[in-house]
Amino acid sequence: MARKKIVAGNWKMNKTPSQAAELIKELIPMVADADADVVICTPAIDLAIATELTKGTNIAVGAENMHWEESGAYTGEISADMLLDLGVKYVIIGHSERREYFAETDETVNKKVLKAVEKGITPILCCGETLEQREMGIMPEHIRKQIKIALMGLTGEQVKNIVIAYEPIWAIGTGKTATADQADEVCGIIRNVIAELYDGTVAEATRIQYGGSMKPTNAAELMAKPNIDGGLIGGAALKAPDFTGIVKYNK
Repeated sequence: MARKKIVAGNWKMNKTPSQAAELIKELIPMVADADADVVICTPAIDLAIATELTKGTNIAVGAENMHWEESGAYTGEISADMLLDLGVKYVIIGHSERREYFAETDETVNKKVLKAVEKGITPILCCGETLEQREMGIMPEHIRKQIKIALMGLTGEQVKNIVIAYEPIWAIGTGKTATADQADEVCGIIRNVIAELYDGTVAEATRIQYGGSMKPTNAAELMAKPNIDGGLIGGAALKAPDFTGIVKYNK
């Protein structure tokens, strides 16, 4: 059975609540007949308006981060229960910017993944290598380590329902894009790791996105590759026509 494509927008630290409302209202009719699953991951302050405006539509809402604890003295953090209460369905975990600027590690990523799965929120688990790691030839080992640690403690059935996003760090926000073959190669490495940890059935069921300057002009070529099941979209997600062009890459 073919894996359904999933296109998720990562808004990062962009859009005030009023700006978010404008973008969402513009986007709703444009993606209404999409074949792919459509997700918008917004800043925390936009989640309430996003979940309210998307009720009854085919757009699901995701958060950009969450804590692994239920509650407590974690100033500035957001728990899974807070997200669930709003109607949030997805959460980005382990984005390279969180790892670089906010000291996230493979181990804390694993804690967050476990908590999201426990609570019924679908993690969009990010992994990726720097340009230096790629040029040194250690990209495969680095990716394999990230995936192995992130999935510790999950069953095969749980892994089938998560989304993994491969984002080469050197292609995020730089305008550089991995070639379709490069992207597919790494998504294939990720799928092989899942097959080793669990089995081929789990690996074939797991959806793997590519993120890293995907845009309407290259989406079809990337999505045509056998191991690429969608995209985690940065800059292009902030403009309704661009995001729609990726969501409807095959129309």
